[in-house]
Amino acid sequence: MSQVDNGVMLPVLDLAESDADPARFRAQLREAAHDNGFFYLVGHGVPRNKMDTVLGLARQFFALPLDAKNKISQLQSPQFRGYSRIGGELTNGKIDWREQIDIGPERSVIEGAEGYWRLQGPNLWPTAPAGFRTAFEDWAVTMSDVGIRLLRHWAVSLGAAEDTFDAAFADRPATLMKVVRYPGTNDTTQGVGVHKDSGVLTLLLLEQGSTGLQVEGEVGQWIDVPPLPDALVVNIGELLEVATGGYLRATRHRVLAPPPHTDRVSIPFFLNPSLDAKVPIITLPPELAALSRGVEVDPDNPIFNTYGENAWKSRTRAHPDVAELHHGIIPKGVASAY
Repeated sequence: MSQVDNGVMLPVLDLAESDADPARFRAQLREAAHDNGFFYLVGHGVPRNKMDTVLGLARQFFALPLDAKNKISQLQSPQFRGYSRIGGELTNGKIDWREQIDIGPERSVIEGAEGYWRLQGPNLWPTAPAGFRTAFEDWAVTMSDVGIRLLRHWAVSLGAAEDTFDAAFADRPATLMKVVRYPGTNDTTQGVGVHKDSGVLTLLLLEQGSTGLQVEGEVGQWIDVPPLPDALVVNIGELLEVATGGYLRATRHRVLAPPPHTDRVSIPFFLNPSLDAKVPIITLPPELAALSRGVEVDPDNPIFNTYGENAWKSRTRAHPDVAELHHGIIPKGVASAY
């Protein structure tokens, strides 16, 4: 049986302090990602009213009737965009208990695309509530700016040039945003199953009072991650693990579904590079290289250094109905959706 450690709290980093004492902030950032893979970020400059706006719009959308939400059903999107009903996504082959909208960069479809280039295309935007698209496109820009600032600090903290990661994000970055609601249920086992994020960096906005997010510390030990006022929760993905030879380690995490008569809304933003970008490999200083644990090898979850390969793996596994309907793919270990 897994153990929950309620006495452990993730580090809290203040991005505003990076201007006054960048060396101190960078050391804290490096060690938080090395030790925990997760931390709280305050001082990021994102106004509270902007957070409240996107959370409020999310609540308004999920309050709509199911037939209204299904007008932008992900089953209409070869790019895995739009609304997924409750039970419409899988983690480790098991049903996640949440409903959500997936939003990526607004781009044209590539005719005749193969492999991961099939992920590029338009979003499916709801017509209600009013202002939804504008607010979330602005949120994506805001989160990208915060994420790039962090990556530049990380690069320097690891002995590399500040712009080490810039080129990977310069042309058509394949960011992904989810607008998520977890309804209450008697079986709270899996809001989202245990997983690592497949990209570079995740910035998560939580509603105050929400529960359920847990991070794995020691094997089998789970740490609760409640929201802090005005803070974002940040975690690194598999590509930063690759970039640092395992010195920074993507951490397994999960979300427990809320109990009956409650629910939970969150907005994760995944900062990812271009689909064809290969993550730069950093040559660590000897004192850091000596502490590297190596990139974790999991035969059931191979990590690719080209982002698009990671993304295609994750999307087809998570949404096998879309993968089969639009691409004729039935991921390994997943039964046919039809």
